[in-house]
Amino acid sequence: MLRPSNVRSLTLILTLLSASLFAACGSGNENAPNGNTTNANANAANTSATNTNSAANANASTASNASKPKLNLNTASEAEFMAAIPGFGKRMAHEFEEYRPYRSVQQFRREIGKYVDAAQVAEYEKYVFVPINENEADAPTLRQIPGLDEKEAGELVAGRPYATRDAFLSKLSEKVSADELAVAKTYLSSR
Repeated sequence: MLRPSNVRSLTLILTLLSASLFAACGSGNENAPNGNTTNANANAANTSATNTNSAANANASTASNASKPKLNLNTASEAEFMAAIPGFGKRMAHEFEEYRPYRSVQQFRREIGKYVDAAQVAEYEKYVFVPINENEADAPTLRQIPGLDEKEAGELVAGRPYATRDAFLSKLSEKVSADELAVAKTYLSSR
């Protein structure tokens, strides 16, 4: 799990790389009569500063999103997606709905990854979840549960079958906090 300080460092590195790439590619003004590449460099610097501020705002909004309930990918409406996900449009809402029912987070990533890059898919995952069936979900789908790491998800998979949902929740409670367990309960699929 990435710590906030690591996320900020990674965000800064990615911002600087994107600014360098932007500057290297030019702004499309290289064929201008005066050959003014200074504007491209200034634009890259402005983009870098804007991206850094956006990254700081994204980190702040991620903290506030943690307390907001996520939307069930199999039941949320177009209006709910559009209201909850910043910059989300009707076209993407249609794509989200087209691939229902989602059975795993890997399926969601694969299908939506046809339309946007992995970073954008990860951004969407801050607002949505694939319902979890405790006896069928793969480890990546279980890892949607806050506080659950890869090893713990693997242990939950290895402990199957669970005779009851309560048996699963009892095992899960050994691995996550009470608050994380409460969130996990909202991610469980209805039977």
